[in-house]
Amino acid sequence: MEFDQYLGFLAFLTILTIGFWLMIFLLTFVVPYWLGGNILELYKEWKDKKKAKRSV
Repeated sequence: MEFDQYLGFLAFLTILTIGFWLMIFLLTFVVPYWLGGNILELYKEWKDKKKAKRSV
């Protein structure tokens, strides 16, 4: 294995590792936060519609 092949292999491993940890981060923090926020907003809108319907 020559030196440039070694550097290419290291670059490949680095990109693979960064991608792996980015996917773990997205699946464990970002996606649940996004879904929770959307569900909370939908609940608030539903509650406001229900409140507005009662007051009319």
